Amino acid sequence: MIGLPLVIVFLVYKFKRRHLSMYDTIERFLQTQNNFMPIRYNYSNIKRMTRGFKEKLGEGGYGTVYKGKLQSRRDVAVKMLSKPKAGGQDFMNEVATIGRIHHVNVVGLVGYCIEGTKCALVYDFMPNGSLDKYISTSQEGSPLLSWQRKYDIILGVARGIGYLHRGCDVRILHFDIKPHNILLDENFIPKISDFGLAKLYPTDKSIVNLTAARGTIGYVAPELINRSI
Repeated sequence: MIGLPLVIVFLVYKFKRRHLSMYDTIERFLQTQNNFMPIRYNYSNIKRMTRGFKEKLGEGGYGTVYKGKLQSRRDVAVKMLSKPKAGGQDFMNEVATIGRIHHVNVVGLVGYCIEGTKCALVYDFMPNGSLDKYISTSQEGSPLLSWQRKYDIILGVARGIGYLHRGCDVRILHFDIKPHNILLDENFIPKISDFGLAKLYPTDKSIVNLTAARGTIGYVAPELINRSI
């Protein structure tokens, strides 16, 4: 009878230690990135700008996105991460990539929050949502895009990818380009988003070594799945 409580206490201890070490890792990372940091908000700021998480925009495995408003009256989208993945790597990827760049075709990271186990990312608000709802036949009521608008969106996405690959001081590989991760502003200008799988590489390296395929099945580059291609 004594053994079972001890096992439970040990498992709880390991669980807490693992989670604390993950947030410690994130904090250490943030301290090394001071030159590139967007605004750091505390959790009370996040609750205030979302009016107590009143308006939900979407939900997924990553967490929940709420609409918010800054004191300047600027609209934002607040992504509350349910639990950072891969030891907090997805959170750090977002901050390390879009936190340091500015391009018309890349979504802007306004700020972030990490307080205890609360992690949030604050982005520019995109009123027209993601591209997938305009090209999927299952989405009823979505306006059709003209051929000119489709062309402009394709061109904008290509320019955004080109900037990530060749326009920064470090090469940023997204690894998850798909319609769900292309957001549209009020003028339908496309913005690449969701850099949770992104990797940073030196600009002088032309070959990238990967131990496993990264991305979403159906959109991932075929050469990452089939080595014979």
